[in-house]
Amino acid sequence: MQPERLKALEKAISALAPGEFHFPEIYGPDWNELYVGDKVKLGREFMTLVRKGYFAQVTDTGKKKAGGRVYLKAR
Repeated sequence: MQPERLKALEKAISALAPGEFHFPEIYGPDWNELYVGDKVKLGREFMTLVRKGYFAQVTDTGKKKAGGRVYLKAR
């Protein structure tokens, strides 16, 4: 993932209220402009980073809801 995208994600996560969220919520408005394959690739990269602890406040819940993986931002 590009460094500028990582910084944007970190900023979006810090502005996010604690609780559950989906990746597109923090990716931003450009999400809907991406091709499906790019969405899958970026979502997988984010999941891998979360599972490796890159985003300290975020965990993977292991659930899917409303068509996407659910993440949890700690309080």
